Amino acid sequence: MVFELRMKFSFIVPSPNIELPTSEKKKAIGSWPPLGTLYIATILKNEGIEVSVLDQSAQGFSIKDTVSWVKREDPDILGFSTLSSSGRTAAVIAEKVKKENPNVTTVFGNYHATFNAERILRKYPFVDVIVRGEGEQTCLELAKCLEGKGNLKEVLGITFKKKNRIVSTPDRPLLKSIDSLPFPDRELLDAEYHSTIVGANVAPKKFTSIISSRGCVFRCRFCGCRKFARNIWRPRSVENILEELRLLVSEGYRQFLFVDDNFALNQKRVRKFCREVRKEKMDIQWICDSRVDHCSYEMLRESVKAGCIMMYFGIESANQWVLDYFNKQTTPKQAEAAVSAARKAGVDVIVGSFIVGAPNETRQEIQNTLKFAQHLKLDVPQFNILGAFPGTDLWDELVMKGVIDADKYWETGLCVSEVSSDAVPYEEIQQMIREYFYDFLLRPSYIAAQVMRTLKSRYRINVMLNNLNRRGVIAESLRQLT
Repeated sequence: MVFELRMKFSFIVPSPNIELPTSEKKKAIGSWPPLGTLYIATILKNEGIEVSVLDQSAQGFSIKDTVSWVKREDPDILGFSTLSSSGRTAAVIAEKVKKENPNVTTVFGNYHATFNAERILRKYPFVDVIVRGEGEQTCLELAKCLEGKGNLKEVLGITFKKKNRIVSTPDRPLLKSIDSLPFPDRELLDAEYHSTIVGANVAPKKFTSIISSRGCVFRCRFCGCRKFARNIWRPRSVENILEELRLLVSEGYRQFLFVDDNFALNQKRVRKFCREVRKEKMDIQWICDSRVDHCSYEMLRESVKAGCIMMYFGIESANQWVLDYFNKQTTPKQAEAAVSAARKAGVDVIVGSFIVGAPNETRQEIQNTLKFAQHLKLDVPQFNILGAFPGTDLWDELVMKGVIDADKYWETGLCVSEVSSDAVPYEEIQQMIREYFYDFLLRPSYIAAQVMRTLKSRYRINVMLNNLNRRGVIAESLRQLT
């Protein structure tokens, strides 16, 4: 009797903490569901391929725990979703798995793998295949090819080794219709998810992430989205988003984070979505982001009425030349107008994101940005020190100029201030940010404003009550901020 062999494809979302202790589990409280991995796994599952998913951080698994999980699952193919922060963890796990089971096919995907395909294959002989770009159709074809012992050269969008040579097939065309994808099966995850800001859980109700579009049409120098999504923005229809929300609400979800690269690019679409949410009287709350030049008061007001509780703005800098260097195509005045409009519209929590530490940015200009964040009267300012990673225009520029040694830093990326002689030293910038946050949080005017806003907001009161029983929230908040 002949039995049909069916492939099993297991997925790991590796932790960015490669040193996670083996003796105790430490779950990542603020982790979000890995939607990219779930989309791929769901498509494979719908095609009859057995799948399993492990989110290492969310489940608090050490490397030893993770290897044991793989051994129990015993997959034919083991896929890793890799970023610069987690690529080394993936490599350690893959090597240990391969030693125990040389027959498993190890696959790396996502941003880190896409932009470092050949480097990964050269350095790590235990990695078999790289999936470049969007992985849904590529992983499905790869699984079918391996099951039928087909020719890997016929699978678009992969890089692999053959007889000590590295072979790259042509890029796979981007999926034209995001609506054609099945909704990600969140039941594949065995973890509880939350969204946190400065140590506090800001989504205490049943929470998940959702995506309403892919890609971005802008060309920010520090972002890898442009190359990954080929500078194209592809939205889901409002009807398709609502259909998924109805399903999630029926499963008890009440709070959502839109993880789009550019949620508010089409304001007309956002307003239509908001009107439909209100029309259906959905009892939901949601978080999103927006560029400061794509957020009219009218759109923000519609969003608040439809349940938007938190808005992230990518403000980046108070210095116009720095914004121009980032190719952000915005101005500080637009940032002021956006925050003011969001406040007037009634957004419960306004978060501003900033980037400091650009080449040639002076100490005074960094201070300008710190002071600007305070001037804007944000609820939460978030500061990042400029980093360069493979796949970004900034990385390409600094490698070409000889500022960055690509062979040394391709696996992790780095803060520009660590290697650029024209930047303020990294440790000094850290100290400036640390001092700023203590001053910012302890201002009587800030404390008074936050108390008043909390007393007027059911959402804020609910968050406060749900975080009171968590020890060390304030200490953890300051630690994360600095």
